Amino acid sequence: MNCCRIVELRHKEVINSSNGCRIGYVDDVEVNTENARLVAIVIYGRPKFFGLLGHNDDIVINWENIKLIGEDTILVSNCIVPSKRKKLKFPFFH
Repeated sequence: MNCCRIVELRHKEVINSSNGCRIGYVDDVEVNTENARLVAIVIYGRPKFFGLLGHNDDIVINWENIKLIGEDTILVSNCIVPSKRKKLKFPFFH
């Protein structure tokens, strides 16, 4: 049985195994306090305009969707990542 501390999880990059997309790094975890089990990992949403306009929604990945925890990465499946917004084009800037 391999063990990993929560502190060590924070340094691991989360990658979607279906398309190879980088999701981010683990920022927090959810723990069920009744049975002391890890329920999910949380990746905080990215800041909008240097954090002045808040941030995007957090990404919560359930424990059942974690396929593999490696030395540097965590592979997940069935993860829905918020899509990136399209950049606005201004007609007077060409």
